[in-house]
Formats: sequence, structure tokens, C-alpha cells
Amino acid sequence: MSNRQSILASVLGLWARDFRVLRREWMPFMLRTIMNPVLSVFVFTYVLPRTGQNLPVAAGAGTMATVLVPGLIAIAMVFTSIAAVALPLSIELGATREIEDRVLAPIPLATVPLAKVAFGAFQGVLAGAVIFPIIIALPATEVHIRVASWPLLALMVALSSWTAASLGLFLGTVVRPQHIGLMFAVILTPLMFLGCVYYPWASLSAIPWLQVLVLVNPLVYMSEGLRIALTPDVPHLPMAAAAGMLFLLATILTMAGVRGFGKRVVG
Repeated sequence: MSNRQSILASVLGLWARDFRVLRREWMPFMLRTIMNPVLSVFVFTYVLPRTGQNLPVAAGAGTMATVLVPGLIAIAMVFTSIAAVALPLSIELGATREIEDRVLAPIPLATVPLAKVAFGAFQGVLAGAVIFPIIIALPATEVHIRVASWPLLALMVALSSWTAASLGLFLGTVVRPQHIGLMFAVILTPLMFLGCVYYPWASLSAIPWLQVLVLVNPLVYMSEGLRIALTPDVPHLPMAAAAGMLFLLATILTMAGVRGFGKRVVG
């Protein structure tokens, strides 16, 4: 067997194990995927309009439901991809050292974390697909969706899911198992509320310092990228800026995560 075939066989073996785990734990996967988006859609686009308390949206943004669609898909992808990579990895690198069984395979060390990122990105795409019909059907107000370009949508989904999974790899290598719960409170909660999920980035022009500050948040580019592809009539970042930053962040986070993985395993 050639070296390339050996690597492919090892990666398929890693994915087969992950698929078995996902199949066995499909209910927790569904719950952690849909809980936040469903509650957000229910409150912001069903309860508030029905009680006469519509939230104002930016000029040209349409309804609140339309603004929420890309952001909530991005949130589902981010939380699912991060949880799929960071949580198991933190445990495997912890006291059990379960990861050692995988790195003993006759393949380059970087193959193991990259395989984890790829499978985490797949789960992110799956989560986005699950959320999409829910946030279209549930709102009491009209949702205006217009796919600007299917190739553009595929590109934004692929870049967003890989960026989220690579962030999960990075966090899984730097956050100790005993602090993994704190990670969600300290890192992921600000990520969500300052990620242009509930408002377009352009609407932050009223708060210039915040509009600049949130540009360090990867979720901003995921939300805005999906907004470009799904709701192009809503104000958004330029396509080149969103796609370029997602590619740059995915590259940096992947490299940092692979390096951190190597240090944790060798150390």
C-alpha cells in the first residue's frame, strides 16, 4: 500500500469512528444544534410580532426574520463545529490520553487534527441544513430569502464551517478540560452577541468604535458572508472582504491548531 493510500485509509477509519459516535448521539447533536436558533426565532420573529413589539431593523434590512436567517445559520454552524472538535479533543488530550491510540497510526501527525477539523466542518454544514427550514417556517413575519449565487453560497458555507471547526481545534488544544465549561461563557457568548447575528454589520455605523472592534470576531464574517449569499438585499460587508477574511482566519486557526495539537501530543 502506498503512503497516500495509507493516509486515506487512516482518515476514513477516523471518520468511520466519528460517524458511529454521531449516529449514537444524534439526539444530543440535534438539541445543541437547534436550541439557540429555535428560541431566538421564536422570541424575535414570533412572540414579539404577535404581541405588537416588533424590533426596529436597519434601513433596507427588511424584517427582523430576514436579518436573523444568515446569523442563526452561522451560529448553528459555529457552535456545532466547535463542540464537535473542541470538546472531544479536550478530553482525548486530558488525563485519558485517548488520542495516543490515533497518533500511533503510520501517518503524518497533522493528519489526525486535520481529519477532526474536516469532520467538524461536515457537522457544521449539517447543522446549518437542519436549521434552515426551521427559521424559514417558524417566523410570524415574512422572510425574504434570495440566493444570489449557489456557488457563492457553497463557498461561504464551506469557508464558515471550516473556520468554525479550526477554531474548535485551536480552542481544544489550548483550553484545559477543567476549563472547557468556562470557554463557552468567556469566549463563545461574546462571540455570539457581537457576531452580527441579530443585526447587519453596516447598522453598527452608529457606534463606530464597536463597528471596528467586532471585526476581530470570526462570526462576523460568517454571518455577513451568509447574508451576502442568502439575503443580498440586506446591507452587508463586501463579498471579497467576507470571503477573504474567512479564508485567512481558517488558514491561521488551522495552522495554530495543528501546531498546538503537536505540542500537546509530543509534550
